[in-house]
Amino acid sequence: MDYKKYIADKIKVEGVSSSDIEALIAIPPNTDMGDYALPCFRFAKALKKSPAVIAEELAKSISPDGVISEISSLNGYLNFRIDKSGLLRTTLAQIGEKGAAYGSSSLGNGKTICIDYSSVNIAKPFHIGHLSTTVIGGALYKIFSFLGYKVVGINHLGDYGTQFGKLISAYKRWGDREDVEKRGIFAVNELYVRFNNEATEEMEAEAREYFRLIENGDREANELFDWFKSLTLAYVDKIYDRLGVKFDSYNGERFYTDKMQPVIDELKEKGLLIESNGAQVVDLEPYGMPPCLILRSDGASLYATRDLAAAYYRKATYDFDKCLYVVAYQQNLHFKQLFKVLELLGKDWAKDMVHVAYGMVSLEDGAMSTRKGKVVWLEDVINKCVEKALKVIDEKNPDLENKRSVAEKVGVGAVIFGALYNNKIKDIVFSYDKVLSFEGETGVYCQYTCARANSVISKSEGMSRELPENLTCNAEEFELVKALASFPDAVKDAAEKYEPSIIARYAVDLSQKFNKFYFECKILTAEDGVRAQRLAMTDATLLTLKNALALLGIGVPDKM
Repeated sequence: MDYKKYIADKIKVEGVSSSDIEALIAIPPNTDMGDYALPCFRFAKALKKSPAVIAEELAKSISPDGVISEISSLNGYLNFRIDKSGLLRTTLAQIGEKGAAYGSSSLGNGKTICIDYSSVNIAKPFHIGHLSTTVIGGALYKIFSFLGYKVVGINHLGDYGTQFGKLISAYKRWGDREDVEKRGIFAVNELYVRFNNEATEEMEAEAREYFRLIENGDREANELFDWFKSLTLAYVDKIYDRLGVKFDSYNGERFYTDKMQPVIDELKEKGLLIESNGAQVVDLEPYGMPPCLILRSDGASLYATRDLAAAYYRKATYDFDKCLYVVAYQQNLHFKQLFKVLELLGKDWAKDMVHVAYGMVSLEDGAMSTRKGKVVWLEDVINKCVEKALKVIDEKNPDLENKRSVAEKVGVGAVIFGALYNNKIKDIVFSYDKVLSFEGETGVYCQYTCARANSVISKSEGMSRELPENLTCNAEEFELVKALASFPDAVKDAAEKYEPSIIARYAVDLSQKFNKFYFECKILTAEDGVRAQRLAMTDATLLTLKNALALLGIGVPDKM
């Protein structure tokens, strides 16, 4: 049961919809007064009453029933207590009925959401800086799909620019085909770094000429470019597989080169394109922003030009309800400009474009530079986490079967969880020791909780889960069942706020409540009726926690 919705439907506030009331209902940090609470402060101005009076009047207008056992008001809050046995029975029934679909809904009802994420650069390293966009986008893809949306995952490849002329120049000067075929993207990256370290004016001019040849369809230049692209995708696809990330489109910047002109023409027709120091721009100063550059003085396009063409294409192709861009916060201005230009062009769907900004991620020893070759490859970070996980497993459980497979799930899960646990806008300093801790707010802790629950279930083979007629709930059981019941709300909240950390924090909270229940309540040795109830709660916890972690792209080993 969706308890927030159930409660909201009982509350009538003039001029306020049930959905708006539902959004305000929360679980109070101190549950002494109730299990759910509605703050009434936002209604005071419209109703011309104090929040305390509003809460008192609403409390008198609602009667307890089989779901709500008690209603009270205090200091402007309307408090509700849920019938414990009713909550336990309905929650366990829901989880048992829906199984791996528990927490899902038809909220999306077939609506389409485009998500632009990861967007790797061809022939450049897939480094630690790509981690956040990749796993945030991957989690949002899973969350929206879980809620019934049709999701289109887009990897907007960075496959356009003079750097590809530099690569061709470097390869023709120093490259060896056999070496590049053997070492792939690593060899290509070395050529790119060498070019930037040794570049002369003559070499830079040569690079620009090779890029011009690419644009003009030169066969040899394009064959080399396509080769570099295939090497890059072959490499990154292996990492995507490990992270559980998928895409439906790899249309990158180059794809839109022949789709920009109609947009430029429309900007001209609507009088939005003006000249500024030889460049063509859209004046955004009246809206508190610098001009949006569309064409450079030499006629070359820019990111904004290609992003406008991409927006047109995505709307025409997918007719999206929302188009999300999972891109670092350094690009805030770019997306504000992009969305404003679309609005000035009269596109009513400009309001459906969303920049999902995130902070930067780095290792404890500092930043990176692709040009100078000072990069930390994401694959190396994942491999190091897996190896460290294997070492910990060898220490804690040396006889564990399939240790390498378990270490892979633990190590990869640690990387993903470490990037998703905090609010996405925060900068992250990645710590191997922290993300691999079996204690605290980590993915490993959640996975270990699953293994603990699974161990109980394995030992309970043949034991009944049939609930007794009269259910009782002690404090630990009630806290656990409330957490289980709140999972559907957490999923919706994560989607509404484009914030996978809500799911990650939910997973930690559920793990903590289960572990307290595990240590405080006898399970396998309890009396028959109580044992059945607690085993059913253990089943439900394992299933729900697996569902939560799966939405983040994290697998769960049976044993650890």
